[in-house]
Amino acid sequence: MIEPPVPPRLVFRALGPGLVGATALTLVHEGARRVLKHPPRMDVLGMRALAKGVRFFGFEPAKGRQLHRQTLAGDILSNGLFFSLVAVGRPKRPYLRGAVLGLLAGLGAVVLPPHLGLGKAPSRARPSTAWLTVAWYTLGGLAAARATKRLLARREAALPLGRAPQG
Repeated sequence: MIEPPVPPRLVFRALGPGLVGATALTLVHEGARRVLKHPPRMDVLGMRALAKGVRFFGFEPAKGRQLHRQTLAGDILSNGLFFSLVAVGRPKRPYLRGAVLGLLAGLGAVVLPPHLGLGKAPSRARPSTAWLTVAWYTLGGLAAARATKRLLARREAALPLGRAPQG
């Protein structure tokens, strides 16, 4: 049976849990960057990617703190859109969806940068760095799943008694 497309309001509702997952991921990365000796430096990969993209379009990229801030904003936006996939679709098993999406994002963050010309050291300088990268993206997916469960619980609590959810 073919399912109807997802209504736009549900897509917009999915952005909230996606941003929760992205914010959790960014907070873990930024916190670890300050306390661990060899943390995954996804911010460095992001700055390289942003600078490369800006140069591709013929502009001069920002430098220093401004580039770092722009990268963090871009990370939250792009990861938020990606993690919002946890909340789209059937409401069953958001934790499984979150774990799988986070795992895939983490593996992509470890494997893809060298192939994109961004270097390998920031995400896999050591085996522990690669493992932390995958673990933290998985954590972001699980945070999005938790936010999705909360959203679904609030939605069901708002329904009058005896009515099944629509859509």
